[in-house]
Amino acid sequence: MRALARIAPPLLLATALVCSVAGPATAAGPPVQSPPKVPEAVGWGGAVASVDADATAAGIEVLRKGGNAVDAAVAVAAALGVTEPYSAGIGGGGYFVYYDHATGRVSTIDGRETASRTADEGLFLEGGKPLPFADAVTSGLSVGVPGSPATWETAVRLWGRRSFADALKPAQRIADQGFTVDQTFQDQTALNQARFKDFPDTAKLFLPGGDLPVVGSTFRNPDLAATYRQLGKEGTKALYQGDLATDIVRTIQHPPVDPASGRNARPGRVDATDLAGYQAKRQQPTHVAYRDYDLYSIAPSSSGGTTVGEALGILEDGEVGRYDGTQYYHHFLDASRIAFADRNRWVGDPAFNDVPVKELLSERYAASRACLISPDRALTSPLAPGDPRHPAACASAGPAPAAEPYEGLSTSHLTVADRWGNVVSYTLTLEQTGGSGITVPGRGFLLNNELTDFNFTPLTPGVPDPNLPGPGKRPRSSLSPTIVLRDGEPVLAAGSPGGATIITTTLQVLLGRLDRGLSLEQAIAAPRASQRNTAATQAEPAFLALPERARLEALGHVFASTPEIGAATGVERLPDGRWVAAAEPVRRGGGAAAVVRPAP
Repeated sequence: MRALARIAPPLLLATALVCSVAGPATAAGPPVQSPPKVPEAVGWGGAVASVDADATAAGIEVLRKGGNAVDAAVAVAAALGVTEPYSAGIGGGGYFVYYDHATGRVSTIDGRETASRTADEGLFLEGGKPLPFADAVTSGLSVGVPGSPATWETAVRLWGRRSFADALKPAQRIADQGFTVDQTFQDQTALNQARFKDFPDTAKLFLPGGDLPVVGSTFRNPDLAATYRQLGKEGTKALYQGDLATDIVRTIQHPPVDPASGRNARPGRVDATDLAGYQAKRQQPTHVAYRDYDLYSIAPSSSGGTTVGEALGILEDGEVGRYDGTQYYHHFLDASRIAFADRNRWVGDPAFNDVPVKELLSERYAASRACLISPDRALTSPLAPGDPRHPAACASAGPAPAAEPYEGLSTSHLTVADRWGNVVSYTLTLEQTGGSGITVPGRGFLLNNELTDFNFTPLTPGVPDPNLPGPGKRPRSSLSPTIVLRDGEPVLAAGSPGGATIITTTLQVLLGRLDRGLSLEQAIAAPRASQRNTAATQAEPAFLALPERARLEALGHVFASTPEIGAATGVERLPDGRWVAAAEPVRRGGGAAAVVRPAP
């Protein structure tokens, strides 16, 4: 394995019923029909893949008008804030990975939400005991300073060809004119109905007339359209220092809950000083050299780049491409198990922890962990972490964790490429589906509950935990936006939502495409399993139906069924210069892929 620990070079400077959120349905205008979802597209001029057809179309529109991959990615992200409001938007955060073809460099932006400067390790403790998770989620206490707006503005300023206002215009139009409610949107609303109804502004927006939005109806959000117009005119200063900041702080500190609901929506600590001090951080990506490829991803505060990278390092010395199905899945699952044991012990916000990124991604450490895997038997969990600074062959260091930390599933991933060869892989999130459940009155967007990604108490008693709350701290994430190069040229980009399963989903897509001979679309559609150092491996029904299941169980693997894992998207550059855009054919209602000029 060549130069596994090398870090990237320094960065350079539907339609019969209309649901209106602004008034009665008769005043909302004619119905709007969203474009159809297509899971794969091939052609020239650039490519976009996301979970939503309106958002993908927004990115293609920007590319056709001369914008580059960065402009288009921001347009897609802003549009997802309209059409995927429970997973993305102004009230959340994320991680942006960008490949600049002119320079050959990969740059990243850490747009993770931050805790208040007054937060401490007892943030989610009452009477010395951790709050019930559901109480913490639906509260101002869970809300971190949003990072997405700063990420968007920073990316366009540094690398875009168009203005920030231009990048927001497609989303503004969709919010004004509306989009078609599909089954996934209704289902996600239904999952949140019990708590949404307790917040009058959230209920008014997402439960029109007190009911779920009707599949096939048109959903409009004029408040969000107005917010986008303000951000386009004034920039994100309005959100971090202006009147919008005032509204956000008031909402966090005094959650506008219906008094008759009986809900105790605890106030948050984020204040005006916290918002004014927020910075989207430019930082070096993680880099691993895997076979003939160079893989770049996001460094801590996310654990995505280090954990995917460590698992690839563990698998590097094997013949993944030559394994039969049983040995491939066996090695994939145990490499994931080992990498998660190390992730939970060592990775947190590097501003507060000395995170051993170089060591976790080193060839020496990978070898010391790879030797734990036997072809004849599965490892058992919880597996103890190793010590990346003092690697010892087939040895662990310290006790195994007592439990798996929780991470919400509400996230969205988008991938974009342009005609110049630039590529963006961007994952953004609110954490829980529906975030905190709290809408900023008159502004049209939900606030995140990202601070519940902190561990409320140490994961392993008596062992230092890098992911406890702290002042201004960024909670650990699993977001894993990845870009793959070969000989300095783009090969593919991929990522996924899904909480901690993001890491295993991204890893499985990469292995499927780079080692297993699958097309990008096939690698995304393949049955999934997710092993995260737990006694049982989560697996989709399609995975459990594979003939390899019985042989894996004979090796000692234990499986637990889960309906679906992740919702990946990706783009790939073909040898003739065409782009492939690929998204899920079924998961999360299917995704949407498009290219600027489709191949005949």
